[in-house]
Amino acid sequence: MFQYDAESLKEFAGAILRRAEELGATGCSVDVSEDAGLEVNVRRRRVETIEQTRDKGMGVTVYIGTRRGHASSSDFDLGALRETVSAAYEIARFTAEDPCAGLPEPETLARDPPELDLFHKWDIDAERAIAIALEAEAAAFEASPLIRNSEGASVSVGHGHFFSANSLGFSGGYRFSRHSLGCSPIAKRGRDMQRDDWYTAHCDPRRLAEPRAVGHYAAERALARLGSRRVKTRNAPVLFESPLACGLLGHLVQAISGTALYRKATFLVDSLGQEVFAPHVDIVEDPHRRGEPGSAPFDAEGVATRARTVVEAGVVQGYFLSTYSGRKLGMPSTGSAGGSHGLSLTSRHTRPGDDLDAMLRQLGTGLFVTELMGQGVNYLTGDYSRGASGYWVENGTIAYPVEEITIAGNLRDMFASIQAVGADVLLRGNKRCGSILIENMAIAGT
Repeated sequence: MFQYDAESLKEFAGAILRRAEELGATGCSVDVSEDAGLEVNVRRRRVETIEQTRDKGMGVTVYIGTRRGHASSSDFDLGALRETVSAAYEIARFTAEDPCAGLPEPETLARDPPELDLFHKWDIDAERAIAIALEAEAAAFEASPLIRNSEGASVSVGHGHFFSANSLGFSGGYRFSRHSLGCSPIAKRGRDMQRDDWYTAHCDPRRLAEPRAVGHYAAERALARLGSRRVKTRNAPVLFESPLACGLLGHLVQAISGTALYRKATFLVDSLGQEVFAPHVDIVEDPHRRGEPGSAPFDAEGVATRARTVVEAGVVQGYFLSTYSGRKLGMPSTGSAGGSHGLSLTSRHTRPGDDLDAMLRQLGTGLFVTELMGQGVNYLTGDYSRGASGYWVENGTIAYPVEEITIAGNLRDMFASIQAVGADVLLRGNKRCGSILIENMAIAGT
């Protein structure tokens, strides 16, 4: 599967650190990685693409006091690695001093990282991957005669491993995997044509949904959108489907990330200790969930990750900081170099029976959003405006599908006016959340 074993990556990293020391660097960090992947795409029962990838790379950061230089290479020849270190050293020589630059504080580094079961080999070849994709697409076509076309189905298999080290004595690495299966059918009735999709992803292929289930559910979603129309411009409650709710959680991460905070490029500057969410909302980061995508024993700098509360009873308890951004703000790193790990948003009001049907009943009359388009998020002001489609709900029951509308609001107001969070929890990437009901948003239609 891999061209290099873990011991080889470790030896490369050691050689790089020794070369940096020979040159006179006061500090050095290195990351050596290798990935192997397979992706197949089928459309209308025919194979469209088969792509096999094998990548490797090395990145080295060299410090001369508070001067920093970085260089990378995909050539693992020892001579090329030494030249890469020399290039990073030369860059550091001519960069300006930055008092916040440098390796993490030694006490923050992971010394005995836990094993999190993040690698699960999916031992399939291209022929088997094609068969799985075809099975998913076939299930979509079999769901109804109205499924007339398809944007295809895909299977992705990914395996990787890496080794990181720095001159403070940190060293560590692990294997990881990422696998997915998706399908995107098209329904047609008369001149009305609608597309929708669904996918399943996990590091463990045994935890992927069955191909037929993915294809059939994707078809149901496309069929349900037939007859879509616009609604009149108004203000109304909005229910975000679980995958989109995970996206709202991602907006929070961006807004309270260190870079945005020290640049004052976010509407949540100085929000630590402030009530930003509705008082029933909690957000927890747990990087050590075994066998779950998004878990990590340490961040991209080797800083140990730990479970923590980011929002408690609506109040912001912590930011997402790397070593550098933490120093800019006068705060310690939160182990967030490279992003968040294992975020979950929950409500203290959620009951086990609060599935999607229950959330629609809580919505009453309003908009259930299942797809968003465009960027439309201004992190400086918090203004939020996205193209949307979904369903108009009346008295807790879906009345008809809607499309070609825009929903708008402000993230600060949206966070503060979360009325409910569903028990229909879904994991998307490294975020976990149920559907989210927002009390009121502007809907632009006819």
